[in-house]
Amino acid sequence: MASHRKPRTRIPAALNGQSRRTAVGVTTAALASVTLLSQTANAAPGDPKPATQSIEEVKKKVDTLYHQAESATQSYNAAKERTETQRAKVDKLLDSVAKRTEKLNEARRTLGTYAAAQYRSGGMATSTAAMLFSSDPRDVFDQSHLMDRLTGRQKEAVEEFQTERTKAAKERATATKSLASLTSSQKTLKTKKQTVQTKLSEARRLLSNLTAKEKARLAAIEKAKQEEARRKAAALAEKQRQAEAERQRQAAAERQRQQEANDSSGSSTPSTPAPSDSTKAAKAVAFAEAQIGKPYVWGATGPNSFDCSGLTQAAWKSAGVSLPRTTWDQVKVGTRVSTSELKPGDLVFFYDDISHVGIYIGDGMMIHAPKPGDSVKKAPITEMPIYGSVRPA
Repeated sequence: MASHRKPRTRIPAALNGQSRRTAVGVTTAALASVTLLSQTANAAPGDPKPATQSIEEVKKKVDTLYHQAESATQSYNAAKERTETQRAKVDKLLDSVAKRTEKLNEARRTLGTYAAAQYRSGGMATSTAAMLFSSDPRDVFDQSHLMDRLTGRQKEAVEEFQTERTKAAKERATATKSLASLTSSQKTLKTKKQTVQTKLSEARRLLSNLTAKEKARLAAIEKAKQEEARRKAAALAEKQRQAEAERQRQAAAERQRQQEANDSSGSSTPSTPAPSDSTKAAKAVAFAEAQIGKPYVWGATGPNSFDCSGLTQAAWKSAGVSLPRTTWDQVKVGTRVSTSELKPGDLVFFYDDISHVGIYIGDGMMIHAPKPGDSVKKAPITEMPIYGSVRPA
């Protein structure tokens, strides 16, 4: 080694890259633990152990994440539908451009045949032939002068070429614009997908950090919530039966009054039979029942898995009724009905952001695809805050 070189200073092991990476890993793990077992703001000074987050708080946080994920799923579904529509439009445009290009090439070949013949006979100079293919406005006069010298068929060839060239340029511009729109839609779709996955990953992380005892406590809370929802659903079903009985009593009284009026006037009108249950609604319910047990998968529309709006869409499709893809659009279809007037087949929507939907089956119960990790099942409609209901057909 040369004597003038300065010896390299060694970096202590505690500061090398490997140790830094280890420190980062430890810090990340520590932060993850703090998320679930956080130090409360009012903890006593000097308390060496952080106060654990209550199971109720964990459950609330997980429920919120699932709700946010479901809302994001509806946003993803809408973006996916737009992307698929845009892709179909682009495919159609590209096919049209290809056909138009072929027509343009054919017109160019025809025109080229005439130009070659004219050139060989001395009737058309090279510069004159070039005018036909020019888009420079300054060449218009020269082209017009040239057109006067051409035969009828030659004029048709020139006009056809110019027409096809204009149409081809217009269609290429439209296709280019649609391709840009498709690219933008695809980026949006990717962002929506990432949002859903992030929410679900955070919920899974919170649940995975629970001890066996905490998970058992969480399950007990869930069970108590479901039992309370069933009691409310039973009470709701009883109110619905009473309301229906009252409607039937009033309808019978009206028919009786009508019959008495007809008897007194000596006329008779055939009685109107009570409407029967909707066959389409019965088919939709039957389809939903057949899907019980299949897993919830966000963005899925069947046949092996569903998200909430994918299930209701598929159920009514089996009955010959086309529904939009998202809860936000499904709520706009059909006739709005009150909770007291619900009938089997009606769609019940939940939360202020209309992010969840189930299909009503009677007695305060519905069939729905609940959330990741769960499957299509029956549940009380009172499990979640009801936004409103619609009757698709």
